[in-house]
Amino acid sequence: MRGGFWRYFDFWLLGAVTILVIIGITMIRSALAGNIELTVTTPLVNRQIIFALIGFVLLIITSAIDYRLWSSMSNTLYVGIIIVLVSLNIIGAALFGSARWFRTTLVFIQPSEFAKLVLILSLAHFFARHIHQMSEPKWTFRSLLMAMGITVWVLLQPNLSTSIVLIVLWFVLLWMSGLPLRHLLGYSLAGILGIIITFPALVQAGILQEYQLRRIMNFIAPDPNARYGDIYNIQQALISIGSGGWFGQGYGHGTQVQLRFLKVRWSDFIFSTTAHELGFVGAILIIGLIVFIVVRCLWAARISRDTYGALISYGVATLIAFQAIVNIGVNLNLMPATGLTLPFVSYGGSSLVANMIAIGLVESVIMRHKALEL
Repeated sequence: MRGGFWRYFDFWLLGAVTILVIIGITMIRSALAGNIELTVTTPLVNRQIIFALIGFVLLIITSAIDYRLWSSMSNTLYVGIIIVLVSLNIIGAALFGSARWFRTTLVFIQPSEFAKLVLILSLAHFFARHIHQMSEPKWTFRSLLMAMGITVWVLLQPNLSTSIVLIVLWFVLLWMSGLPLRHLLGYSLAGILGIIITFPALVQAGILQEYQLRRIMNFIAPDPNARYGDIYNIQQALISIGSGGWFGQGYGHGTQVQLRFLKVRWSDFIFSTTAHELGFVGAILIIGLIVFIVVRCLWAARISRDTYGALISYGVATLIAFQAIVNIGVNLNLMPATGLTLPFVSYGGSSLVANMIAIGLVESVIMRHKALEL
């Protein structure tokens, strides 16, 4: 069989992901080097390396598994992630005052990162089965209920940013499944109207937290005289990016980073860290690699043998592109602060592993886009 499916493995896609992960680990190390608590630095970097290795192993394993197998397991995965999220809301709120992570001795596990993958697989299965019925409103409504079945438990954590990602995934996969544009526009307007109407109730119920409202208001109408507080880190991010110039201040020599003016510089603001120390060239390298990965995922969707594989690839492309756009947009003060990580670059084990599995799903689609020649 001359190498079987593995001869179609996309090493270009793997290479781009690998370079991004290496850049991420390298910049996390620099971002943490200026920490007063030096004992924290090495463990965080080592953890990211360990998660990266786990992610690469899971990427290869996921690539080796026929992606169509997940179709038969979609209902089980869907119910399973809801049970995990419900348990997290109960246990997390009761024991830790937070319902986003399961805390173990060594690491925090964030199930909502894996909920994104489960939603992609579940919606891809649903839309592939009803591809010729999506013009009927009842099927669209059922798909929305499916998406909300996961989203509502993420929203209650509260985790607004991930909830938005889940809704975006539903919307894009609905579009890719062939829903007429006029229907999409109608649903979009209805959704915006629904948010406006229910906004006061969401605030009163505590689903939208005070800090989230402050982030939105500070983005819409920032106080030009404020030097500290809610807009402090955005100001420092802009200073970091602007002072980087073409080639940066040098790895490990950025004053904004090493003197700790820039906060959360190893996760939410890793892009600003990179632009500060590696300059415009480093920032463009990251953007270029992410664009390349998204394009390869879209290419996988185009060559897929079936609708299910195409929708998986579209979902992964949307996941990576949307999170990257939002994260970089926040760093450039083009969007309100959200907390979404920069795929493959920001610190975060659950996010990194989930994204690597997502790439494994795309690789599986690419590897099986042609019938095996015996």
